[in-house]
Amino acid sequence: MPGRQRLQDALNHRQPDAIPVDLGASSVTGIHVSCVAGLRDYYKLEKRLVKVHEPYQMLGLVEDDLLDALGVDVVGLGAPENIFGFANENWRPYTLDSGLQVLVSEHMQTTRDQNGDTLIYPKGDLTAMPSGRMPQNGYFFDTIVRQHPIDETHLNPADNLEEFTLVGEKELSYYAREIANLRDNPRGVLASFGGTALGDIALVPAPFLKDPKGIRDIEEWYVSTVIRQDFIRQIFQQQTDIALQNLAKLWETVGDRVDALFICGTDFGTQNSTFCSEETYRELYMPYYRRINDWIHAHTTWKTFKHSCGAVAPLIDAMIESGFDILNPVQLTARGMDARKLKAEYGDRLVFWGGGIDTQSTLPFGRPDEVRRQVLERCEILGRDGGFVFNAVHNIQANTPIKNIVAMFDAVREFNGRR
Repeated sequence: MPGRQRLQDALNHRQPDAIPVDLGASSVTGIHVSCVAGLRDYYKLEKRLVKVHEPYQMLGLVEDDLLDALGVDVVGLGAPENIFGFANENWRPYTLDSGLQVLVSEHMQTTRDQNGDTLIYPKGDLTAMPSGRMPQNGYFFDTIVRQHPIDETHLNPADNLEEFTLVGEKELSYYAREIANLRDNPRGVLASFGGTALGDIALVPAPFLKDPKGIRDIEEWYVSTVIRQDFIRQIFQQQTDIALQNLAKLWETVGDRVDALFICGTDFGTQNSTFCSEETYRELYMPYYRRINDWIHAHTTWKTFKHSCGAVAPLIDAMIESGFDILNPVQLTARGMDARKLKAEYGDRLVFWGGGIDTQSTLPFGRPDEVRRQVLERCEILGRDGGFVFNAVHNIQANTPIKNIVAMFDAVREFNGRR
């Protein structure tokens, strides 16, 4: 069965011939560039430098030959610009602190500070303030907050809407080219168009803008969701209005070749609790999620993808009512996120995209046999009657043993061979 059909069966809660597998189709289902290089060496694939397609987390592009070797069923369709606001094009060599040589966009500009940390610049503009910092010998960038002093009497929602604009012909042409390149690809497609995230804390500081205005400090934003809810609602309302206009144009451009759409990466959970009450979720976020998801379900064939780490079990009913079809990354080690309970209560209404292996302990620090055992157990529980796409719990991090990553994919292949 082609990967796309396998994915569609899972998304529609039909038992596919095998559990579909994702690696690298989005910014939350990916893998560090160093691990991609290690996997290419392990499978003796053509020697080539790995492209860093998502520089914020230093995620590596998983190309077709490695997708084939791993048995991956999904590919991604990303936005024209990455999180630092520049296009991935005209690749050039770049050396990590570890000594590994990779490829980055020609627009990626970095400098070193006095501590040896690497600074990266929005839109590759060295005259702007840097918007990201990678500690010396680190593996990914942290956002640099560049918020101007706040004048409580002159807060303007338009300042936090600067990045939300109507999609233009240039962007639509980009998507038309990209989707044309995927016409003959047997894999399913997870698209990430952007513009639909409500308060995603990775995006609030706007590392892609040269001089962001409005509330851009992470702590201040969280405070605002409590004491400035009317202000937040104005932002979400106008953002949603723009998003719906863009989605109509994007549907006309890519059509049903896209199978699922990444809507939002706003995290609502910590290891042990939710960030907000169910009441706050329903009052502050749900009306806008519902508008977006309802439009998509009424006008397209796309399934809607919600990312939220942590202990979000108390919010799952509300997420389903919000119109989300898919939950990722399914952090089963967080409080209340029991795999059997989640599958029993929500398995017929929600697709679990992730949850296949714990990336905080088992995958990076366990033995290959422990990896195998956990993968087989998760597949047995979550894969019953469809509704499951195998992926690790969030991105696979640097220094994860290659033998463990291989054991993970071998275990999925072993499980699928039983069907």
